[in-house]
Amino acid sequence: MRLIPIAALAAVLAAPVLAQGPTTLQAVTTEGIVMKAYGMEFPVTYKPDGAFSATVGGNTITGTWRIDGERLCTRVEPDPEVCAAYPAGKRSGDTFDVPGAMGPQVGVVSVRIN
Repeated sequence: MRLIPIAALAAVLAAPVLAQGPTTLQAVTTEGIVMKAYGMEFPVTYKPDGAFSATVGGNTITGTWRIDGERLCTRVEPDPEVCAAYPAGKRSGDTFDVPGAMGPQVGVVSVRIN
């Protein structure tokens, strides 16, 4: 019955990984966010298929997203892709600043995970 000790060992080794919970980018892309820029707040929703949508001033903007390490990369046609590093350890309800999340021309954007 070596299976039981091997299964127990696997469970012990996996426990730290399972206890860490989702990464910041996993929380962002599964829970959605509210971004704040130019004095306006707008919700952003990410879909598992790599599409996102944001509502800005009553208009819906759509695009694509992907994760590249600790960076979230987004693209709205015909603009080039924008990638921004998100801080580690954030979860639902947290608010933090992300430089370059809307491109270099916007600067720092405030982000709250839903």
